Amino acid sequence: MTDDGNTFCGRTRREFLWQTGAGFTSLGLVDALSRDGFFAGGERPDGPLAPKPPHFPPKAKACIFLFMYGGPSQVDTFDYKPKLYGLDGKTIDIDTKGRGGSKNQGRVVGPKWNFRQYGECGRYVSDLFPNVARCVDDMAFLHSMYAESPLHGSAMLMMNSGRILSGAPCLGSWVNYGLGTENQNLPGFVVMLDQSGGPISGAKNWNSGYMPAVYQGTVLRPQGEPILDLAVPEGMTVREQRRLLDALREQNDAHLATRADDSNLAARISSYELAFRMQAHAPEAIDLANESAATKRLYGLDDARTEDFGRKCLMARRLVERGVRFVQIYSGGNHNDHNWDAHGDLVINHEKHAGATDRPIAALLADLKQRGLLDSTIVVWGGEFGRQPTAEYAEGTGRDHDSAGFTMWLAGGGIRPGIAVGATDELGYKAVEKPFHVKHLHATILTQMGLDPNLLSFFHAGLGQRLVGTEGAFPIRELIA
Repeated sequence: MTDDGNTFCGRTRREFLWQTGAGFTSLGLVDALSRDGFFAGGERPDGPLAPKPPHFPPKAKACIFLFMYGGPSQVDTFDYKPKLYGLDGKTIDIDTKGRGGSKNQGRVVGPKWNFRQYGECGRYVSDLFPNVARCVDDMAFLHSMYAESPLHGSAMLMMNSGRILSGAPCLGSWVNYGLGTENQNLPGFVVMLDQSGGPISGAKNWNSGYMPAVYQGTVLRPQGEPILDLAVPEGMTVREQRRLLDALREQNDAHLATRADDSNLAARISSYELAFRMQAHAPEAIDLANESAATKRLYGLDDARTEDFGRKCLMARRLVERGVRFVQIYSGGNHNDHNWDAHGDLVINHEKHAGATDRPIAALLADLKQRGLLDSTIVVWGGEFGRQPTAEYAEGTGRDHDSAGFTMWLAGGGIRPGIAVGATDELGYKAVEKPFHVKHLHATILTQMGLDPNLLSFFHAGLGQRLVGTEGAFPIRELIA
């Protein structure tokens, strides 16, 4: 039951039976899936990833989360604070809390780029993002985000799973648990990492936590073998592999009958069959051979600086076209030189990462829009936190972490275009007007995808657990069209 004691944590009888793990039902489900052709690569959409009805008509069918790992500076990108220019280099009284602890004074680092107004909405964007700036009439800026932790590991877990501790399902897992997948031949939740590697804490950021493992994210590589160890083993035919999987299934079914409450085992059985189907479909999904030269140029595949992130953005468009529910793309790997964590030279750091992502992000928005996909795809941009208006060290331009107030933006999927919601103080440090916690962002994304964030729950540890916490959260109504 949910913690209100009235309804089952799953929204259908099948979900209830799956979650409670009754042995005879789990075995019956496996048998039914086998008879209906699911395990043999059939078309029947069944099992834990079967499409499920939303709570109400959705405005978005898919979500693409562009994760700027390391914490981009809001006052150098999208949060225009003209007062900072005149204070550059001056020490002022200001209470801050970051990686360096709590301070009551700081040396101001003025913005290193000019801001200009763009679009009919007149939004200010810095010169770091000249291409994204031309898309502001399709975007909604949220200038008053805040979170508990100013440390990368816990802040990333909060942004991805709503918790500062590991062990909880991530946003993409919740989406696929609530809605299932529209394409039984591809993962419902796909992650693409930076070319320099993954973020701190690694797979915890796309893990399914206490949910069955079938809901965890699948790491997809933009070049070469899309998923490691997916190809048919050398010297084996597809027919031989199918016979091997059938024999393995018989053994697994017998084993599952004695361990029917083991959802991870049941999920693993399903994963073998999904992997078999992906052998034929995953390579096509990321094959850009049929994309026009103009499209490839649009995404920046003709420039070494933008090619990697551009390829991933183009793949994300192809994946949502094919029914993938949730795609997360990381800009930045687990090393300060390779992510947005600008503790040293702010200009070198942000010009590197903005230069690699600006053109591809603008291309993604434009391409989704011209294909009629932006209306049904919600695009989210941001990091785990922002950066302070003051310097971290006695010298240099590096900024410390800032979780008290930072900027994210959203576009598409029923989000009101051309608006700005909330504000930080005049120096850009703390959210002071309509502050919104990370859980309100999560509630907004779920709502746009047709899921009530306060109804969507999974029974664990004696409670109906929710992405937005057992206390619940409301979506940001100002963002919703």
